[in-house]
Amino acid sequence: MKKLISIDLYAEFGMLKKPDTNEPVYLTFNMLHKPALLGILGAIAGLKGFEKKGVLPEYYTQLQNLKVGIQPLNHENGNYQKTTITYNNTTGMASKETGGNLIVNEQTLVAPSFRCYFLLDIKNELHQKIDHNLANYQAEYLPYLGKNEFSVWWENCQEYDEIKDFDYTSEYKIGSIFYKNEAVSNHIAVALGRAMRKELKNRFVYFERLPVKYQEIAPKQFQYEYADFVFTNALFNMELKIDNLKIVNIDTMIQLF
Repeated sequence: MKKLISIDLYAEFGMLKKPDTNEPVYLTFNMLHKPALLGILGAIAGLKGFEKKGVLPEYYTQLQNLKVGIQPLNHENGNYQKTTITYNNTTGMASKETGGNLIVNEQTLVAPSFRCYFLLDIKNELHQKIDHNLANYQAEYLPYLGKNEFSVWWENCQEYDEIKDFDYTSEYKIGSIFYKNEAVSNHIAVALGRAMRKELKNRFVYFERLPVKYQEIAPKQFQYEYADFVFTNALFNMELKIDNLKIVNIDTMIQLF
């Protein structure tokens, strides 16, 4: 039997490093992505992280099939404020330069927050532990957003009595990020008259290519597999079909992926 719950996850800072960026500035993803969310959930549940080269961590192998939804909160048209932090790595192991000092410039998210949905199997022992820890605001390990100095907290744990598949019998909005298989701009519904002017003034459409899972590209090497995600307040017509779109309450629809 399935059970849908959500929490409001937030941090003072976050750094979800893009693996294809290096000097002079390390860049961060703007949106929380599924592999990072599974890492946070793994820490809350007490699952182990990366320990050995070429071996996927326990949290990922145990949770990779869990369906999640991610709804940005307190954003500006889908964007979070960012700042660049400069610091020195003086351990002597990070740089071959004279003195062994590496100067790091790192783009950092400021006050990111997300409503995170989890579709749990209440017969699964691990899922039962996740449900208990989230509801009681407990964590086995300290969860963090990309770096261990960026601790995360959560509040507003909710359970949804009934979730339904959307039947595409009306125009609709999606409250979460969702991945697209076609151009969504072709399916944005157009309001009329004064409503159209107001809707156009307030409309935003945010795109980001985000990791969805790890893929093995060579023996003992793993890299992210990506999908094209959208977050928008636009109204869509009935012709646009989104995979696994769920109605969670009268005002909100989300994609579980």
